Amino acid sequence: MKDRKFIIKDKRTNLFIILSGIFLTNAIIAEMIGVKIFSLEETLGFNPVQFNILQENPLSFNLTAGVIIWPVVFLTTDVINEYFGKEGVKKISFLTAGFIAYMFIVIFLVTNLSPAAFWLDLNNADAAGNSFNIDFAFRKIFRQGLGIIIGSLVAFLIAQLLDVFIFQRLRGLTGRKMVWLRATGSTLISQFIDSFVVLGIAFYVFGNWNMEQIISVGIMNYIYKFVVAVILTPLIYVAHYLIDNYLGKEIAHKMADDAGKDKSFF
Repeated sequence: MKDRKFIIKDKRTNLFIILSGIFLTNAIIAEMIGVKIFSLEETLGFNPVQFNILQENPLSFNLTAGVIIWPVVFLTTDVINEYFGKEGVKKISFLTAGFIAYMFIVIFLVTNLSPAAFWLDLNNADAAGNSFNIDFAFRKIFRQGLGIIIGSLVAFLIAQLLDVFIFQRLRGLTGRKMVWLRATGSTLISQFIDSFVVLGIAFYVFGNWNMEQIISVGIMNYIYKFVVAVILTPLIYVAHYLIDNYLGKEIAHKMADDAGKDKSFF
């Protein structure tokens, strides 16, 4: 009996480590690659949609590369929330925010290092023979503005706290049923806030965008997040199936029931 308790405890610990690793890795990668803006329509082989929302210049789905893997973060948040509750999500969210801040500090320091002359000479032209400054390119790619860094971190933490609160409220109403509602519903609401907070801080408070631009671009970003969140909903059930089989349904259901008891926001 004692050995069985240790096995169950180890499985819970291993599950949290695996989920936290997926969460942390994807969040940090998303922040690093987020400096690139890509055209979703042209990537898929379509012409830009050219929406007119509150402003004269038409908007298309020009998104940061980070949105490609942010849905994995949303999905993992809901799985952690289901089995480890508010405390589990808070723990990994604040830990991730700290690592992201650390990453930006390291990048800032590294990009200020004086480049070696031979490194510049060896990397002073592309495959077509066009000359460029590799050190300038390195700094341009890895650095992000202070407003974007602060905006993304604040929006990330607000969205995570809001997500866990809404998830637990919906779980109190649905019990073990309607997993799709609490998972997708909490993500859709929290990411609506996230879409506008990050833009508001990065480009309104620290930049020169007006409110119409913030609202317009925020709506385009949210449309993408909305569609992806709905498409990924079946993966929630896949995750539940795998975890229930790994832990055993009795233990998994008990963890989920215990995780849903705390209904407070903080």
